Parts: sequence; C-alpha cells; structure tokens
Amino acid sequence: MSRVAVLRGGRSLERAVSMNSGAQVAQALEQLGHEVLAIDPGSGLVEELLARQVDCAFVALHGREGEDGTLQAALEAAGIPYTGSGPAACALCSDKDLAKRLLAAAGLPTPPARTLAERAIREFGAAAALGRVAEDVGPDLIVKPVHGGSAIGVKRVDSAQELPAALAGTFAYDDRVLIERRISGRELAVAVLGDGERAQPLPVVEILPRGAGDYDYDARYAIGGASFRCPADLDAGLAAELAQIALEAHALLGCRALSRVDMLLDEPGRPWVLEVDAVPGMTETSLLPQAAAAAGIEWPEVVRRVLEAALA
Repeated sequence: MSRVAVLRGGRSLERAVSMNSGAQVAQALEQLGHEVLAIDPGSGLVEELLARQVDCAFVALHGREGEDGTLQAALEAAGIPYTGSGPAACALCSDKDLAKRLLAAAGLPTPPARTLAERAIREFGAAAALGRVAEDVGPDLIVKPVHGGSAIGVKRVDSAQELPAALAGTFAYDDRVLIERRISGRELAVAVLGDGERAQPLPVVEILPRGAGDYDYDARYAIGGASFRCPADLDAGLAAELAQIALEAHALLGCRALSRVDMLLDEPGRPWVLEVDAVPGMTETSLLPQAAAAAGIEWPEVVRRVLEAALA
C-alpha cells in the first residue's frame, strides 16, 4: 500500500467544494488500505511532501490553485507523482477561452463567444465593441470568468443593455471574461476515465435544477439543489454521439486519467460543449461519482484507477 497525500482546500473561491472532494477521496483511499495524509496546501507544500516521503499526491484542489497547471508543474519539478492531467492540459482546461478556441478549431460544437480583458477595456476602450459583441454572439448571453468553476461569478444577460453591468460584476472574479451565447436546453455531462485507447466514457448525466432555476453554485452543492438522471433519458444514437464528443474533447486537451465534459442539448437536439474540467468535483453531489455508479463502478474503484495511473 502507498502513502498518499490528498491535497484539498487551498485558497481559491472553491475551497469548500475542494474540502468535500478531498474527504470523499480520503475515505475511499482508506477503504483501499492506503495511508492517507490530508493536506491543506500552503507555501511549504513541496517541502512537506518531500519530508513526509509521500508516494503520490492525489489532487482534489479545485479553482486556480489546483486546476491551472501551477501545482502540477511544481509536483513534477519535485519528482512527486500526482493524479490527473499534466500542467499543459490543466492550463488549457482552466482557460475557457483557449479551450473553446481549440474545440472550435477541431470541429467540436461549442457556443459562439468573445473574450474581453479588463485591461483591454481600461487601456484600449474595448467597451465600444460591446454592441457589436451582442450582435455577433447574443442577444441572450452568459458572462463568465475565463478561469474558475462551480458557476462562481457567472451572470445571465437577457439584453445588450445588461451587458456592461454583467461585465463589471464578473470582473470581480477574473480579469478576463467570456461572453458566450446562452443555449437553452438540457444540462448534460459526460465523465471520462483513463486516456488513450483505455479512455472510457461514463454514462451521460442529466442535471435537473430545482424548479426553473439555473445550475448555479447552490444547485450544484446544496443537498436537494438539483436532481440528476443517470443514465440520461436519451436514445442510444445520441448517447453514443455525446460519448464520442467527450472522448474527443478529453484527448484534444490532453487530459489524463479523468475529466468531465459539460454540455448542453438544445431544443432541436444539437449538442454543445461548454467546457472540460480536468479536476472534476468529487463530492457526494458531484457528477463523476454518479456516472461511475451508473456504469457499475464503485467510488473506491474509481479512486484506485486514478491512483494507479499516477503511480504508473
């Protein structure tokens, strides 16, 4: 058995989610018989991991600290095996603008969008382009931080007149903002385990937010905030198409061991890729554990596969 450091918590806005994910991972590792060290990373993380002679770091950090590749590059520099995707894939997945450009260039369906930096507005007067952006992309829009997840900082825009205020609110979370066409339809997600020829798409999960609300932070993590249908009620051909899109997105961005591809199915039945999460949530309400269970894979088995991939 191995000595595994579960990295959870951190200082991002997704700290609470990360703590919960880490608890679920730690419990599974203990069931598998491993020695678990739960660590809330700080400035002395690498020194601590080296001093405690861990065999592997299990990354359960969400947000910038755990998903943008910085942590992964530091662990590589120290020669410490770690779970999940490498620095490049994490950097791409965490940057919604770059990820969307790659998805679109590869012919994968993703909603039209424009990206604006706060600096471009301040120094180059890019606010003068907002009317054109609304014409090209909207008028029904979603404004979201380029980095980060859990729907934090996301604003819904119903008219071009609302766009400046939405941008101002979202710039509080990131200095780059994605202005994306809002697609009405069914919220779906496809998780992928493994990589290369062994990559396995899990059953499609459909998210059903409580009432008529959006799948926001509370709907994602509050008990009863949303219900889920897994496998989703889809015909076999469409489910296979979504699985293939998820596999292609997973491979395109260089993901390793696990990922989750978030999609929307519009009213005519066309799929749209929203983003790819290289460090998907692992809480009791997260989609990856639910999809694995629907495939007959218990959570400790998921954790075992991810850990063994890192140690290999």
